[in-house]
Amino acid sequence: MSSTSSNVENLSPHVIKQVTKELHKLVTEPLEGIKVVLNDEDVTNIQAIIDGPAGTPYSGGSFRVRLVLVQDFPSAPPKAYFITKVFHPNVSRNGEICVNTLKKEWKSDLGIKHILLTIKCLLIVPNPESALNEEAGKLLLDHYDDYCKRAQMMTEIHARAPKEKKETTDSDVAGTSSKSTTNNESNNDNLPPAKRLKTKSNPAKDKKKTLKRL
Repeated sequence: MSSTSSNVENLSPHVIKQVTKELHKLVTEPLEGIKVVLNDEDVTNIQAIIDGPAGTPYSGGSFRVRLVLVQDFPSAPPKAYFITKVFHPNVSRNGEICVNTLKKEWKSDLGIKHILLTIKCLLIVPNPESALNEEAGKLLLDHYDDYCKRAQMMTEIHARAPKEKKETTDSDVAGTSSKSTTNNESNNDNLPPAKRLKTKSNPAKDKKKTLKRL
């Protein structure tokens, strides 16, 4: 992962103003499946949460990404990283993202919105020809099913929110019932003899009743 040092002082006030305006617009008018996390103290360190697109091995996951604006931005493209671990041909093991938009196809008029949409599209259509993760790229080309299983497993482990526990499980019900029975018996023992529940038979009384019947 890259350094988290700020480049705010190295960017012109005009660029900072422009980036801040775009980020606030992305918050008030969010893109589908993309949530921008504002950091007004450092607009050069941009974070967003991208929902895994349906129909992909990343479906159901929430992936946090980070864009780092370099000193020469927007003449030079920002650096992009996945903070959430992901198994993807175009994402290195340290999270660095490789996509043509942030390389040779970069244009200074491309904004943050375009970059985030490009990263989301990368989850839908990986490009094994520019793989940073060679294992993922090879699996994608030669054993697509295995690639999907591996990507799904990583998504399940690192990108899914913990499942909420059921409010009452079967074991909880059984435990509560057992505890209730135990408490009733304990309370019964603490009552005066005359008020105790008749939970046990009395051998002497049973014997008298038998003799009377005879």
